[in-house]
Amino acid sequence: MALTVASCGTGGSGEATAPSPASSPNGTRTVPRAQPEVSAWHKWGLSPLPATPQPPADKPVKLSATGTVPVLTRIPTSQKVVFITIDDGQEKDPRFVRMMRDLRIPVTMFLMNDAIKSDYAYFKPLQALGNHIQNHTLHHPVMSSLPLARQREEVCGDQRILTEKYGTAPLLFRPPYGAYNHNTRIAAGECGPRAIVWWRESMQIRNMQYQAPDKKLRNGDIILAHFRGPSELKGTTMTQMFANLLKRIREQGFAVARLEDYIQPPTR
Repeated sequence: MALTVASCGTGGSGEATAPSPASSPNGTRTVPRAQPEVSAWHKWGLSPLPATPQPPADKPVKLSATGTVPVLTRIPTSQKVVFITIDDGQEKDPRFVRMMRDLRIPVTMFLMNDAIKSDYAYFKPLQALGNHIQNHTLHHPVMSSLPLARQREEVCGDQRILTEKYGTAPLLFRPPYGAYNHNTRIAAGECGPRAIVWWRESMQIRNMQYQAPDKKLRNGDIILAHFRGPSELKGTTMTQMFANLLKRIREQGFAVARLEDYIQPPTR
């Protein structure tokens, strides 16, 4: 059954040639996934993940153009898939782009302007692979500590810049540190995003931190990672961290799907 999220949400705070791209419902050019050769996985010291299933035609999350912005903590699906989201944008490792071209793992990027303004172009090859760029504020403040006007500046400012630089208005918003309140939901809705995205697991260097006490992935879980480099990862590179993440996902038998393929944008 589809989850319609017009006015409710979870509370809390907190090398094959790619097929021709097609337009997604919100205008972003989406590249259908070509399954990488086994040799591509081995190149990065990995074994293949399970193949990504076709996303459901009837999207399990349907967003509304009006009403309170919902908070998504996982996607309701019976498919054995998880979703990778990557925040901020400080680290711009060229090897990570090469890795993504080889493996074509779908990710969602929540980009913060202060982190990306030194090199907006870095993220365009990742976007060209079909990965969506979403809103993560201008300056990465604790949103729940700010008045509504300042929250609006943070979300609307990032929305404007990301739309200008990457050609598509973000549909989703992630508050820094996961901290949000009612005013955050108002600001997001007024600035353009139609949902706030939270997470169930966060990737560290070699392993994930879990919210569930049994430390197991579940269908539809949203995983948080960051564009980070050796200075923040104790000498580990962004590419090595991401390889470790894929190993942890494979160990539990999950495929990785594109978050936006399970969300129906509002009908304008």
